[in-house]
Amino acid sequence: MTSLAPDDVQAQAADVALAGAEVAFTPGGWLRRQRRACGWAVPEMARQLREVAKVVGDPLPEHDALVSMIRRWERGAGVSERYRLHYCRAFGLPAEKYGIGGPTPDYERADPPAEPVRSGELLPVPAVPPGRFAIAPPAAVAYGGIQEPGQCGSWITREVLMAAHDSSEHAERVEHREIGDVTLEQLRTDVIRLSREFMSGELLSLLLEMRRLRERMHAALDRRLWPRDEAELYLLLGCLTDLTSAVALDLGYRQAAEDLIRAGWAYATVIDHKPLMARLRLQLASICFWDNQPLRAMDLAADGLHYLNDGPTAAELHLHYARSASCLGDRESAQRAIAEAADARERDHDDEVTKMGGEFALSLASQSYFAGFALAELDDALDEAARELDEAARLYALGPESGEQHGFGVRAMTDVGRATVRLRAGGLDGAAAVLKPVLSLPRGQRIAAVTTQLGRVRSELAAPIYRGSAQARELDERIEEFCRQTVVTDLHALPAGL
Repeated sequence: MTSLAPDDVQAQAADVALAGAEVAFTPGGWLRRQRRACGWAVPEMARQLREVAKVVGDPLPEHDALVSMIRRWERGAGVSERYRLHYCRAFGLPAEKYGIGGPTPDYERADPPAEPVRSGELLPVPAVPPGRFAIAPPAAVAYGGIQEPGQCGSWITREVLMAAHDSSEHAERVEHREIGDVTLEQLRTDVIRLSREFMSGELLSLLLEMRRLRERMHAALDRRLWPRDEAELYLLLGCLTDLTSAVALDLGYRQAAEDLIRAGWAYATVIDHKPLMARLRLQLASICFWDNQPLRAMDLAADGLHYLNDGPTAAELHLHYARSASCLGDRESAQRAIAEAADARERDHDDEVTKMGGEFALSLASQSYFAGFALAELDDALDEAARELDEAARLYALGPESGEQHGFGVRAMTDVGRATVRLRAGGLDGAAAVLKPVLSLPRGQRIAAVTTQLGRVRSELAAPIYRGSAQARELDERIEEFCRQTVVTDLHALPAGL
């Protein structure tokens, strides 16, 4: 006698409780009896179905979903023609034998021929023998409570039922989800944390952690996901790619940074996420500016404003436009863009990207720095530039306001800008004083933008007014030593596959 698997014990008890023999000959009972005769537990039945389906090239649902479907069928749910054929192959039966086998229940046996009725006689009321039903036995119930058609049933009914069964099975596969809300929340938390650590952290360790997080997201996208899960992952992946690009730019790898932005743009396009698109345009404009492409940087900043025209990100796009315009000598456009940046920030706006904070949210101090940077490029706006840069330094000294984070990079650039303006005005002592915190930065924070701007300070120190000055020469030597020991000198080989 075949022993029952543990997961069949409860089903057997239910058979006995429901009047034993009659349940065994329902479609569900037939499936259960054939499976037990083979000595298979429900998981093994699922494996057998998968094996026979594989032979004919029919991909079946995931294991857990198929196990759930088998248990539902054995409780009496309708089985589509597709799975009936797989069952027959697994049991080694011809297709026409599906559901046939074993003694016929009493209610299905043919009644003996009735005695001929003579005219004028009353017809007797037949007694209901033991084990028989006074009314017709219930028909097998399929999907949605619709009766399974018999051999003489309408082919239209059969097709409708098969369509309903197939849709039910497909819906069961679709609702299967291989990622949970907890995992998605953890990935979002990691992106937010990295965005904020970028403001003050060590770039090399952040780069490695960003790569590990990116690999986790790539693996998650290969799983079975709901559409909203995919949209969330693409958003997080786009933000993470933007952060990684910012690290690459700080390390001086401009081409790698631009390639990363292109990848992020693909993710943003898939989900049509306008704030993310604006952020990526902003980052690409910055890359082009530091790569001596101010015209392209202006075009990118203007394009970014088509996706987002309110809030901190829009303000930063205006300021990047102003910075490039001032480098090209377009004073009017630069000053107009600075004023529009202030207006954009004042307008109420909130989006998923800005709410992550850190690198994704422009602080008031950074806004003053960018305005001062743009004005410093105009020869007749040095006083305005000095006021903006000094205001940025004051706000940095006070610390970030609620919801803000201050980045070491922009803060250092503020002091470099202040030193440059002072040198142009003949203030060597003042320039040396404001550069002290910059020249004390640890090697891990000596980013490419700071060293590039310090090169401009050295150009000012070479002006005729400072020739023969021991103080100017000493400051120049300190800057040269600083630039020899940057973050990139610690990087023997940039990890492959940024």
